[in-house]
Amino acid sequence: MHIVRIGAEASELRPAEEIGAKAANLARMAALGLPVPPAFVLPVKLCADIVAGHAHAARHLRDGLEQGISFLETITGRRFGDRRRPLLVSVRSGAARSMPGMLDTVLNVGCTLDAVHGLIRATGRPRLAWDCRRRFLESFGETVLKRDQVEFATHISELVATEDAGSDRELDSEALERLAGREQSLIEDRADGSLEDAFAQLEAAAQAVYRSWMSERAQTYRNLQHLETLEGTAVTVQAMVFGNGGLASGAGVAFSRDPSTGAPRPMIDLVLDAQGEDVVSGRRAPDTAEAIARELPKLEAELGDVLRRLEHAFADVQDVEFTVENGRLWILQTRTAKRTPRAAVRIAIDLVHEGLISKEEALGRIAGIDLASLTETRLVSSGKPATTGIGASGGIGIGRAAFSSESAQSLSAAGEPVILLRPDTSTADVAGFALSAGIVTSVGARTSHAALVARQMDKPCVVGCRELKIDPVAKRAQIGDLGFAEGDWITIEGDTGELYLGRCETIRTRPEAELAEIAAWQTQGHHGSHATATQ
Repeated sequence: MHIVRIGAEASELRPAEEIGAKAANLARMAALGLPVPPAFVLPVKLCADIVAGHAHAARHLRDGLEQGISFLETITGRRFGDRRRPLLVSVRSGAARSMPGMLDTVLNVGCTLDAVHGLIRATGRPRLAWDCRRRFLESFGETVLKRDQVEFATHISELVATEDAGSDRELDSEALERLAGREQSLIEDRADGSLEDAFAQLEAAAQAVYRSWMSERAQTYRNLQHLETLEGTAVTVQAMVFGNGGLASGAGVAFSRDPSTGAPRPMIDLVLDAQGEDVVSGRRAPDTAEAIARELPKLEAELGDVLRRLEHAFADVQDVEFTVENGRLWILQTRTAKRTPRAAVRIAIDLVHEGLISKEEALGRIAGIDLASLTETRLVSSGKPATTGIGASGGIGIGRAAFSSESAQSLSAAGEPVILLRPDTSTADVAGFALSAGIVTSVGARTSHAALVARQMDKPCVVGCRELKIDPVAKRAQIGDLGFAEGDWITIEGDTGELYLGRCETIRTRPEAELAEIAAWQTQGHHGSHATATQ
């Protein structure tokens, strides 16, 4: 069983078809000398056999995990599940092409009760240790043991209320220890003793990540994006770095340019004292630029430097996941950023001007875009919006309110345009996304999976509408004194994040200067090929 090792001196560069795009890019970043936590990768080719339940595949998996953990223990100086210096790992998916949020991840694997005591001993931080334990139980319970996320959310909200806290971020170590105890009792009957066996956790997590390849949402996404030829996912096991250790730590996502408009400025979302899933799931709102500057004054400059290096290395706009552990920046992932068609055109032109790509390469990148239909829609004076959230994917969406993917499907089948409204979006809503003229969420960030998928599908998207109280069961929403029900008309502005009740009037314009430049390149290319042909 050949595993690919990624870390300081060990980075092995392999193609995305073998180890998935996520791991291939991770290895490239390590080779560039960027701060990447060490990792190892189980190959894509194992996926089909694990899904089919072949015994030899389970043996190969176990063998690969044993080799890989030994490598991570050597490079980090920690031991998996140890009572003194414990190693915790994340178990992540990664196909040859990016499928944001469609496959599973399990964080804090190896966080047995022994490891909790080891973390307290090693860091002197009981709150960090118990937060890792409860996050492990939630992640493992939901992904591996198939418990409903709502069961965990109920325990958390009950404890937050009992402790008179604003959110789980305000719970102290003693409260988090109690929370972990409740969550353990919720899942231990299904866990077959694995909650205190680090290697059993790892094996079960790796199996679950491979099997997520055949989940309904993953299959729907592959069909929508014409990715049926992909062979499976790899599994990347990476040493954990902790963004949940206090306000000098955090987890975030950064784009090297605005993926909605193409504007040449980074777009950064960070949640302080958090782990990665808090951000990309859209369940937590990002902290303000002011809070980030106060707690981590060097971060913007450091991250800006990393983003520039990655754009030059990959010659394209990058979507980067990162963690800050006690003020130290770690890069966990980079991929080519999903973008709207109008952003794609602007970015292609800018990258040519900056000398990063040729005109021929730029034309190839935008070949799939219907330039004739590339328009910018703006609202004609529409008065004051009912509420404003965060603009996550540009454009105007006008449609009838739907509060579930099923409602979106039935309204759409009746020939109506639809705006899908959700408290937060799960990637399980991908079928509803595809049918909608726009997407709205009460919580979430510009960098959540929902926003990524919306941009990729060129759908206007507004997230983090805090004043918007959505009740999916009653099929109603409330903004202060204003209420509206399923089937009512609403309008959203995906750049400014504004939401209006009713149907607003719009005006369309074309990006004439950019289209003229592309037309000139096409003409030059045509003359060039003609000249070559006639020589």
